[in-house]
Amino acid sequence: MKLLLLLWLLLAVCFPSVSFSSATQRGVIGEKETVDRDGTTPVKRDDRWRVAVAEALRRKRAVAREADSIMERVRFFAPFYDGLVDDYRAQLYIKGEVDVHRKNFLIRFLPSMFHLRKGERQYLIENYSELHYSSPDLYDQKVSASVGTVGKLWNVDGLLPEYCQLRVYAPTLFDNKLISPLSADGPKYYRYLMDSVMGPEHHRAYRIRFMPRQRSYQLVGGYVVVSDRVWSLREMRFTVRSEYYNCHVLVKMGDVGAQEEFLPQRIHLDGEFHFFGNHITNRYFADFDYREVTTHDPGRQQASVREDPYDLTANYTLRTDTNAYRRDTAYMARLRPVSLTSSEQEIYRRHYLRVDTMDKLGIRHQKKRQSVSWRQVGDVLVESNTVQFSKQGSLRFSPLLNPFMLSYSASKGVSYSHKLRYQSYLSHDRFLYISPYFGYNFKQREFYWRINGQLDYLPAKRMGIKVEVGNGNRIYSSRLLDELKDMPDKDFNISALQLHYYRDLYGKLRHTWEVVNGLTLEATLAVHRRTEDRKARMQAIQDAGIAIGTLPMEMLGLNDIYNSFAPGVRVEWTPGQYYYMNGRRKVNLYSRFPTMSVEWERGVKGVVPHSGDYERVEVDLQHHVTLRPLHDLYYRVGWGAFTKQQTIFFVDFSNFRRSNLPTGWNDDIGGVFQLLEGYWYNSSRQYLRGNLTYEAPFLLMRRVHRFTQHVLNERLYFGALTVPHLKPYLEVGYGIGTHIFDFGLFASFANWKYQRCGVKFTFELFNR
Repeated sequence: MKLLLLLWLLLAVCFPSVSFSSATQRGVIGEKETVDRDGTTPVKRDDRWRVAVAEALRRKRAVAREADSIMERVRFFAPFYDGLVDDYRAQLYIKGEVDVHRKNFLIRFLPSMFHLRKGERQYLIENYSELHYSSPDLYDQKVSASVGTVGKLWNVDGLLPEYCQLRVYAPTLFDNKLISPLSADGPKYYRYLMDSVMGPEHHRAYRIRFMPRQRSYQLVGGYVVVSDRVWSLREMRFTVRSEYYNCHVLVKMGDVGAQEEFLPQRIHLDGEFHFFGNHITNRYFADFDYREVTTHDPGRQQASVREDPYDLTANYTLRTDTNAYRRDTAYMARLRPVSLTSSEQEIYRRHYLRVDTMDKLGIRHQKKRQSVSWRQVGDVLVESNTVQFSKQGSLRFSPLLNPFMLSYSASKGVSYSHKLRYQSYLSHDRFLYISPYFGYNFKQREFYWRINGQLDYLPAKRMGIKVEVGNGNRIYSSRLLDELKDMPDKDFNISALQLHYYRDLYGKLRHTWEVVNGLTLEATLAVHRRTEDRKARMQAIQDAGIAIGTLPMEMLGLNDIYNSFAPGVRVEWTPGQYYYMNGRRKVNLYSRFPTMSVEWERGVKGVVPHSGDYERVEVDLQHHVTLRPLHDLYYRVGWGAFTKQQTIFFVDFSNFRRSNLPTGWNDDIGGVFQLLEGYWYNSSRQYLRGNLTYEAPFLLMRRVHRFTQHVLNERLYFGALTVPHLKPYLEVGYGIGTHIFDFGLFASFANWKYQRCGVKFTFELFNR
């Protein structure tokens, strides 16, 4: 008997799934039985947890299938609802409260941040405006009243208008920054789960939660409330995160059957800002009072399409200047749609009590006079500023002490840049634009500067004059090309040559005219003055002691100064160019087709001293293709050549050149060779190049969950170039873009052999 008992225990341990007769089980271990509800099927107590788990999994799958089924219907109707409203006018009320918990001097670097007063930690702002929306995504806002305890409305890093101009049914949120759970690709990025069912059967609504499948700042988590049968949203809540700002957004939509059914009626925003020891929280509330809502009318749209399919003037307007508005608290009290809370009233009371007390003691005006000059100096050093000139335009400049204007690349080293911009709208919609841009390259020890100016005197035909003056890259004459031409590829070593570099001071004058929509004719005139870089020449003499660098320039048939005078013509064509008219001004928007250009320039000898003759021809094609939301493809191909040269000239192409000032993530659509040394741009009479860039939010980093959330975009680069002695030059790269910086890793191959690796790094904080 003991042997049988031991054998049974051994079988029970080794084969737990083996079942024995109920009599044996009762006789051996005394296990009790349970009976199903129908009283027929016995279930063991030890198996009850398995049944419970299986039932829970079954219910979870059923709930998930139900949520997926509902969201599939919502995604099906979302494009229709997104384009259903063509136009609306509304009264918009915005109320914001800002609490400063911790601050230090770095808070001055926050863009659009108002001046914080000593002793005040809470601030309140109210704004009332008229909002006009035109399809597909144009907003015209006229601020009529604004009051509060700060001098200006803090825009939360410029994002506040975007949060109040939200299209919940669009495939992306906030101007292509976030992937919406309602997009067609939503199941690739989100999981959906039924949370609850609300309301009676004839007025039922479903609350469905959506969760990102992976951690990313371009995905959101939250829930939507969906109405049965019509499958439109009644409510949407989601959380937006970045390295320095997190916020919770609650959007309440209009009721079913109302004119604002597919539009946001109220928006609540609770945010928290962390920036190098600074801690700020803010709460915003927006209320929409719709006056006119115009839904989609296919007949009206077809009538406008028959006139001009590319003219979107009926949909587009420029944003109205919001500098003039009333600051009367009594007037705001009449406009305010909701009452202030007791805490908000207390903020106003403390603020005005403080102001009255300082006015009586004469302290406020005295402190203002003492600190105004230092405050202005501080603004210039650490803040982006816009100076408005009465009826004379505006001047905008970036901070002088801004570490985020630094960039690094393997070929150019560390660079720092600064940019100013002045613009003014003249009578009859004429436009004046002047933009100085300067920087310093620490590797080359060169200071670079450039001034661009533009005057549009006939804006309806985009007819105007453009002027560009600056100093270009150091360059050498075509004398070197003759030496390179006779050098075999296997013995080629350009570093062994003593290069006579020249400094370049140039000026370009252009007259543009859009003959027909998308076809632009440009007449150009380029003047260069190139002077010998004596410091580089003396360094070459010291390093080599022989070769052509040690000989006098006159013995080589070279001059200290070379000038050029070159008129030219450029033709650019963009088929299918969409545009709109802002008064008399034509504003080009976008096109689904590539942009093609042909440029010809002829150097004329004898017009200015020490000038030569040459001819330059370049052909270029570039295109930006949006494959799906946040997935973009850029490609660019080009060819150029110098012909009919009879005297010494300088190889300086227009489309194939090295930028001496730093470029960030948005460079020439990926048409840049990051590791190509500068002398290659001037060492060939002709070139053939091609560049391809693919950008998407989830590529290689999607499997690295620890870092995925910090990456906004990833890029794959490929570039190919053919010039003498480089047949071909290939460059591949991978880049990531974050809220704070951009980073790229590149590898180059010359004549099918690996050459080197390098990186590119730029700060992009607050630029996205």
